[in-house]
Amino acid sequence: MPSDQAAPRRYEDFTTIDWIQDSIIEKNRRIRDADKARTAHRGVHGEITPTWVWAQCWKLLTAGESWFVITLVGGIFIGANAALISIVTEWLSDIKMGYCSDGWWLNQQFCCWEVESDEEFCPSWHPWSTIFLARWLVYVIFAGMFAFVAAHLVRTMAKYAAGSGISEIKCILAGFIMKGFLGFGTFFIKSLTLPLVIASGLSVGKEGPSVHVACCIGAIVAGWFHRFSRSESKMREVITAASAAGVAVAFGSPIGGVLFSIEEMSHIFSIKTMWQSFVCALVATFTLSVMNPFRTGKLVLFQVTYSRDWHFFEIIFFVILGIFGGLYGAFVVKFNMQVAAFRRKHLANHAVAEAVTLAILTAVVGYPNRFLRIDMTELMSILFRECEGGGDYDNLCQLSAQWPMVNSLLLGTFIRMGLVVMSYGAKVPAGIFVPSMAIGATFGRMVGIIVKSISRAYPQSGMFTVCDPDIPCITPGTYAFLGAAAALSGVMRITVTVVVVMFELTGALTYILPTMMVILVTKAVGDFIGTRGIAEETIRFNGYPILDQDDHSSNVAVSEVMKKDLSILYATGMTVNNVEDVLASTDVKGFPIVASKSSQVLSGYIGRTELRYVLDKAQHMGDVTPETLCSFSRQASDQEDFVLSGVTSGSALGAEEDVAVELLEASNDVLKVWPWVNQTPLTVSPRLPLEIVMQLFKRMGPRVILVEEQGSLKGLVTVKDVLRFSAAEKSEGDEPLWDVGELEAILEVMWNWAVGIMDTSLGWCTSVVRQRFG
Repeated sequence: MPSDQAAPRRYEDFTTIDWIQDSIIEKNRRIRDADKARTAHRGVHGEITPTWVWAQCWKLLTAGESWFVITLVGGIFIGANAALISIVTEWLSDIKMGYCSDGWWLNQQFCCWEVESDEEFCPSWHPWSTIFLARWLVYVIFAGMFAFVAAHLVRTMAKYAAGSGISEIKCILAGFIMKGFLGFGTFFIKSLTLPLVIASGLSVGKEGPSVHVACCIGAIVAGWFHRFSRSESKMREVITAASAAGVAVAFGSPIGGVLFSIEEMSHIFSIKTMWQSFVCALVATFTLSVMNPFRTGKLVLFQVTYSRDWHFFEIIFFVILGIFGGLYGAFVVKFNMQVAAFRRKHLANHAVAEAVTLAILTAVVGYPNRFLRIDMTELMSILFRECEGGGDYDNLCQLSAQWPMVNSLLLGTFIRMGLVVMSYGAKVPAGIFVPSMAIGATFGRMVGIIVKSISRAYPQSGMFTVCDPDIPCITPGTYAFLGAAAALSGVMRITVTVVVVMFELTGALTYILPTMMVILVTKAVGDFIGTRGIAEETIRFNGYPILDQDDHSSNVAVSEVMKKDLSILYATGMTVNNVEDVLASTDVKGFPIVASKSSQVLSGYIGRTELRYVLDKAQHMGDVTPETLCSFSRQASDQEDFVLSGVTSGSALGAEEDVAVELLEASNDVLKVWPWVNQTPLTVSPRLPLEIVMQLFKRMGPRVILVEEQGSLKGLVTVKDVLRFSAAEKSEGDEPLWDVGELEAILEVMWNWAVGIMDTSLGWCTSVVRQRFG
């Protein structure tokens, strides 16, 4: 049997999954499996037979298959892949600065493993030059080269490897089909280019892409098992668990990963999925710990432990950090969407040039600043430390250099903010977690240094009298830590996850309360401004048909939104030729079925894919002519309930190949399509508030909802219809963030100016050539 005549492919690229239909399919499969299991029994006298033994073994294997897949995904693949990416990233980041004479494959940390001081005291580590400008030039060249290779590989081999991937995975988990987004090509290219992008110095992170890579691993491994490859719902469980493992290995935070999958990724989260996410995150983190990529016992570079407590007067400064986090999130989301609109309009065909330009610009601007020059994860590990016990870096803790440090940190904060706005969304693997945390850390450390200097200058002041004179009163590293939490929460609009991730990074119970305070203030500021998280805004910008949890509508009826001009089928009286004409004249994904031309009484709904499958299968069997009648409703002569190869209750959804053949062979002079018809589609009244219809889409996940009144079909509504109405309903004062704004207008002027200069230069060169050579 040809492959295209096998079971119908129900979901095409850029369509949505009907979760109700998928549940019916899965139910029918369970019924067939149960029927097959009942046929395997003991002998006549109760003796054990090989068939019975095999049935029991198969039952045991099936029961543990899900947990085996979850363990395989998290343990062997996600954890190992994360460790390898971390090792390669560290080496590529250091190769821009110099090389190790003991072995070219060693990064600076391993090259100077037995040396506890800075690089100038490490005889094995050699900078590329002793001249500042020469080192700067090599740094810039490496940055541009890394960005070029990464962008070129993404553009030519795996377009879906670009970006963070979190927005698209949220849509996939909600039921949106993007074939290839979780494929092997995307996984391989993203894993290969991610270290190059981070080493190029672009103000992007690897933590968001790590989630995408983990979900690719989950989809690939689950696809090896028939039970998962044929079920969208089970595949969603594995991908959700893999997303938790991706965050777990990115931050060394298994519980934070589970909470991230609940709070940010999945629309519907069951207890079973939570346990699977927990196991997957735990096993992945354990594997990463065993591989110990940094040889420090830490899962990530910026893990830190604090030995001192905080004081109540510091709450004032914690509030400042929370306000900064909220403002930072609003600023980045707004202007990054404007940059995305400009990129779509002018730079769609210049992805490689854009990435190289941004990398060179970042290297040129960032190299003179000590806090922009080094890798962002290493930067956070430096800024989070206490000054005592080897926490000083380049005079960061020296009183004589505190104000130059404040200036450098402030400059680094605002420069990196601008670079993040410009870089996030470029056509390379790019996350925003760590860049945001790095920005918050530099700002927080600056605030901490200022507060510490004030406490030293005015030790007898009212608020500082509670400090023990024998113990440092202020720990600037904790301010960097809290600033990082505020910035991450501000740009992603996640709360509980950030608190738990930060706790797992420090292990300090005493700093849970300050972290919660900072996150609360950040959320309040973000809610006051009315900014969504950058993942939600990216979904809206790309126009994916996914309703967010916060989407709501004013008090309007569904009749104002529904489609009324429908392509319909009639339960009886239509020939195969008539049905083919309807399929050829429209490209809709499904058809409501009514009783007849004179009666609009709703009889059911059939998907385009199922209808096409039935027609092709019947014609392939050779028993159907163009004049053969099609029956879309069960007739009195049909059995009330038929049982064919395990298909029960009048539904052939999810039927295997032999079942479909048996059903079609049972049709004599009429092609019986009704077993593939959903005879009880989800319906609502035209007067039902749109708000409730939106809740049905979010919680039940149908592809379409039919609108009927007293049994008569009036229209249908889809998620796209709801989103289109919501967009039109917005007032002028609530324009999307990606409409033309201040930054996009500036970029337009700069673009036109650059194009004008290029055109003038090209015209001048052409005229000179013509004059010289005739």
